[in-house]
Amino acid sequence: MRTRRPPHQRTRQTKLPTVTHAHLGRVILWMTGALLSFSAMAVSIRGLASTLNISEILTIRNGCGLVVLATLAVARPELRATLAPRRMVLHAFRNSVHFVSQYAWALSLTLLPLATVFALEFTMPAWVALLAMPILGERMTGSRAGSILLGFIGVLIIVRPGVQTFHPAVLFVLGAALGYAVSLIATKQLTANVGTFAILFWMNAMQLPMALAGSDPLFFQRLGAAEMPFAVAVGVAGLASHFCLTNAFRSGDATIVVPFDFLRIPLIALVGWLFYGEVLDLFVFVGAAVIISGVVWNLRAESRR
Repeated sequence: MRTRRPPHQRTRQTKLPTVTHAHLGRVILWMTGALLSFSAMAVSIRGLASTLNISEILTIRNGCGLVVLATLAVARPELRATLAPRRMVLHAFRNSVHFVSQYAWALSLTLLPLATVFALEFTMPAWVALLAMPILGERMTGSRAGSILLGFIGVLIIVRPGVQTFHPAVLFVLGAALGYAVSLIATKQLTANVGTFAILFWMNAMQLPMALAGSDPLFFQRLGAAEMPFAVAVGVAGLASHFCLTNAFRSGDATIVVPFDFLRIPLIALVGWLFYGEVLDLFVFVGAAVIISGVVWNLRAESRR
């Protein structure tokens, strides 16, 4: 006589592995696209920096993004309906902070090794945890405090203040990470009653005039055949990175997605070594590992809670 297993045991053996593998496959697919997009963006900014200033590069990025999103809004009435003006003051604040942060991040790519920029950018989760207390009313837990402390230690390892290798441009990256954290918290507040498509549309619509303000109206004439692939890549990668990362988070928990995102550091270090002759600095990898360990610790603690 066969013994029937309890229903919860049958479910655990037959259903969960299939769902988990499917989710993991989608996460890997979307994160591969995000990693390639972030790397393409960094290389393209480097490729355009000798011809265009940072504002002109961001004009290409926001202009291409706005054209694509506006085309989708025209073609799909359900998306167009989400663009009704809501919380425009918060939109303006979020997009202004994000633009300044993006400017500082792009500028730092022209001044620092690529791996250093990407490693320091991962201090953003620590800034978010610190700012979420007074702004969102979230409580400080042991794992969040530990993540902030390890992030600070990791920064000290990477920048080594007081030694000759310290470059003042690291302050641009840290400032950009802080600004990204502020914009992320503002985004969280917007998502209460504003859709993702509307957030991206208004971001590009508001940031395009900001970028044009620092641009030569005829800067496109300076783009030759050698620069055009970089210009196209900036426009495509700018939207693709957000699209892929968003879909990755929809396909899996943050505890799965974020560790994949950390692969940006060795990937961009390899790109810098291959294409720009940048030294693979051991201190950057050690500091990045300390920062990442704090983020992973907090993610695991949050998932248990």
